[in-house]
Amino acid sequence: MKTLLDWSSYQDAGMGDAYADIPKTGGNFAKAVAVCINSRACESNNPKMVMCPSFRVSGMPEHSTGGRVRLLKAALNGELGAAAFDDPALAEAMTLCVGCKGCKRECENEVDMAMIKLEYMAQRQTVAGVSLRSRLFAGLPHILHRYPWVKAWISLRNRLVWSAKWGERWLGISAERRLPEPARLPFSAAETEQTAGIGAQEREVVLFVDTFTRYFDPDIAVAAQTVLEAAGYSVIFAQPAKNASEPERPLCCGRTWLAQGMVDAARAEAERVLAALLPHARAGRTIVGLEPSCLLSLRDEYRFLGLGDDALEVARSALLFEEFIGRESTAKTFNATFKPLGDACNFTLVHGHCHQKAVGAMKSMRKVLKLIPGFRFELIESSCCGMAGSFGLEAEHAETAQAMAEQSLLPALRAAPEALVVANGFSCRHQIRLGVRREGLHVAQLLRDALIS
Repeated sequence: MKTLLDWSSYQDAGMGDAYADIPKTGGNFAKAVAVCINSRACESNNPKMVMCPSFRVSGMPEHSTGGRVRLLKAALNGELGAAAFDDPALAEAMTLCVGCKGCKRECENEVDMAMIKLEYMAQRQTVAGVSLRSRLFAGLPHILHRYPWVKAWISLRNRLVWSAKWGERWLGISAERRLPEPARLPFSAAETEQTAGIGAQEREVVLFVDTFTRYFDPDIAVAAQTVLEAAGYSVIFAQPAKNASEPERPLCCGRTWLAQGMVDAARAEAERVLAALLPHARAGRTIVGLEPSCLLSLRDEYRFLGLGDDALEVARSALLFEEFIGRESTAKTFNATFKPLGDACNFTLVHGHCHQKAVGAMKSMRKVLKLIPGFRFELIESSCCGMAGSFGLEAEHAETAQAMAEQSLLPALRAAPEALVVANGFSCRHQIRLGVRREGLHVAQLLRDALIS
C-alpha cells in the first residue's frame, strides 16, 4: 500500500503493547491505526467528552473509533479482499466519522481518527473516484471567487422546494436542510479602513481570513480587526504571495478539499498559504485565525501533507483569535478595555467547536470572555453539533447529524431561549440556525460590541 499522506511521524513507533498488533501492510499509516489498544473508552456517553459522536447516536461499536480501527486492521491485513477500502462495512463506519478529533485528545493513546479517515478517503477515491457532490463542496472557495452569481442560485435553491429536491436526487444534498447563504458582499481587506496600532513591529499581527468568514460572515473579520486595533496592534491581512498562481484569488487553507479526501488539491492550496505566511512567521509576527478548523489545519493537517519545515515554522506562529488574546492578556500586553454588555446579554451560552476542544482552546475562550465586566456565561457540555462541515448537509447523513445536535446542544439552547449564543465555528452556527432559529456570534463580534471606544 502506497500512502497518500506523510505518516513519517510514526516511523519510530512499534514498541510496547500499543503496537502489538500492527497490520501487515500500510507502513507508518498502519502504526497510526495500531495505536488503539481496544480500551473502548470511545464507547462512552460521558457528557464532558466529545468522542465519539457517531457511536453516541447509533450505539453500534463499529461506529466508534475502536470499531473503525478493527475494520481498518482487517483491511490492511487483507481480510476484506483486494478492494478493501471499498468494503461496504468499512465505508459506512468511516463515512460516519465526522472528523471531530475528540479521540486525538480524549483517547488515552491519542488515536488520530480524523487524519486516518483522510488517508482512507484518499485511498478509496483511487478505487471509486470522486463524486460530483464532493467536487462541489471541496471547490467552494474557487466557485465563490470565480462565480459570484452562485450565491443567488443558493438563495433560490433554499426557497424553491423543487430545486432542493432536484439537488437531493442528483447531488445527494439533503432537501430538508437549508444551505448557508453567502453574504451580499464578501470581506475585502482593500475596503476596510486599516488604522495601525502603536506601529512597532512587535505589535504587528497577521489576520488570516478564511473562506467561510470571507464569503459568509465578513463582519467577523471586521470585528476582529476592530478589537485587535483597539488593543494596540497593527493588523496585516494575509494576502497571496506576489508570485503566486492566481494572485487575485484569496488564500484558502485547503480545509474543504481535505474534508473530501482530495489530498493533492489541498496540498496545492496549502503551498499557496505557506508562501504567503512564511515571511510573516520569520519576521516574528503571530498569525491569527478566526475559523477553528481552518486555522488549526495549519497546525495539524499540514504536517501530513509533506510540506517540510516551512509548515512547522508557520504552525509555531499560528494561533486562534481567542488563543492570541488569552496569551496577550496573561502577559498584560492586551490593551483593549471593555464595558458590561447590559441586560440584553444577561446570560450567554457558549458552544465550543470540536477542534477548539481538541487543542484545549476552550480554556482561552473562558479567559477572553472574563475580560468583559460582569459577563455571565456557561459552556455547553456537548459533543459534535453534527453539521461537521458538509456532513449535516448530505442526504444520507442529515438525520444522523440532527440526532447528534439533539444529544445535548439543541436541548441546552431550547432550555434558555433568551440566552445569547456564542459559537466560533461556521458550521456550528449554521446547525444552531437550523435547529433553533437563532443566530450565534463569534467571540470577536462579542468583544467588539463590548469595547469602550
